Amino acid sequence: MKKALLLVVLLAAVAICGCAQNKAQNKVTPTTTTSTQVVLIGDGATFPWPQITNWINIYMKEHPNVKIEYNGGGSGKGQADFAAGVVDFAGSDPPLKKNLWDRLVNNPPAEGKGPLQFPDIIGAVVVCYNVPGVKQLRLDGKTLADIFMGKIKYWDNEEIKKLNPGVNLPHKEIIVIHRSDASGTTDIFTTYLCLVSPEWNSTIGAGKVVNWPVDKMGRGVGGKGNPGVVAELKNTPYSICYTELSYAIKENLKIVALKNKDGYFVLPNATTIKAAASHVSMYIAPPTAGYKENLRQLLNAPGKDSYPIVAFSHLLVWKHYSDPVKDKAVHAFIKWILTQGQNDKYIVPGYVGLPKSITQKVLQEAGI
Repeated sequence: MKKALLLVVLLAAVAICGCAQNKAQNKVTPTTTTSTQVVLIGDGATFPWPQITNWINIYMKEHPNVKIEYNGGGSGKGQADFAAGVVDFAGSDPPLKKNLWDRLVNNPPAEGKGPLQFPDIIGAVVVCYNVPGVKQLRLDGKTLADIFMGKIKYWDNEEIKKLNPGVNLPHKEIIVIHRSDASGTTDIFTTYLCLVSPEWNSTIGAGKVVNWPVDKMGRGVGGKGNPGVVAELKNTPYSICYTELSYAIKENLKIVALKNKDGYFVLPNATTIKAAASHVSMYIAPPTAGYKENLRQLLNAPGKDSYPIVAFSHLLVWKHYSDPVKDKAVHAFIKWILTQGQNDKYIVPGYVGLPKSITQKVLQEAGI
């Protein structure tokens, strides 16, 4: 009887040990099977917003452990947020001014140090119009500047008629639509006007924000961001505006053919944008000295096929982030943009990818 009882006890002990062993073998340690999602926040220019959004969507599908957000608050806001350490990267159409660059170098936020600025895409600022019955319109730089200064009041002004023989232009007041926020698109456009109009250059100048004479005349309307400007144009007959090409294409807006430096009237498209970019790529500054890039050297390029308001949009990142996980994630995203992201299939209509010579130069000099 004692032997039988002992055997039962031994069998029960073996069974208990076996169950414990099986449970130990089947136990899953969460830290070995899941990964923490990295969140990257950007802000800035609306000029490249559609393109950056497309890149982000593609990249996040390929890298589900990375979540990226980009808020198009305008170049001015992007620069300020980056300098304050509020965002991890920023978009800026015009190159940074030296005073802000020096601040980033000498007084960076705790989040990062060593600013890098480089082009990420090529785009065009276009002039669009809403004039019922007018399907094609041509303007030169001086006439365009006179319109935005308010010197030319009506659509059938003689200066406009001379550039558009045979076009039935109405005797209607021109409503001028411009950006209401601090805008890189405005900086590019007004810099171009400075180049083609000595009067604009001496009286108004260039910047992300300028004083629009048409506002005082009651014929100026402000719109927030490129989307706001486009909405105002579509809702305002006999108006004119400047915006980024991709927005004009998306909304099927009528685009002005601008007279270029060599005297040819040119519409913006991939061919004419590339033609202009080929003449100005030599002026791109190293990523570690982004403030040296001169926007005026990039506009009104020579060449029969060159569209005159072509510009590089830029990204701002830190060479070193205090968070090593974020450091790796940001640099991987940027490297993807400058390599795979430049593939034609990833480029949104209205933009042109960077030449490989530029992307290789940027990657090498940035050390990414």
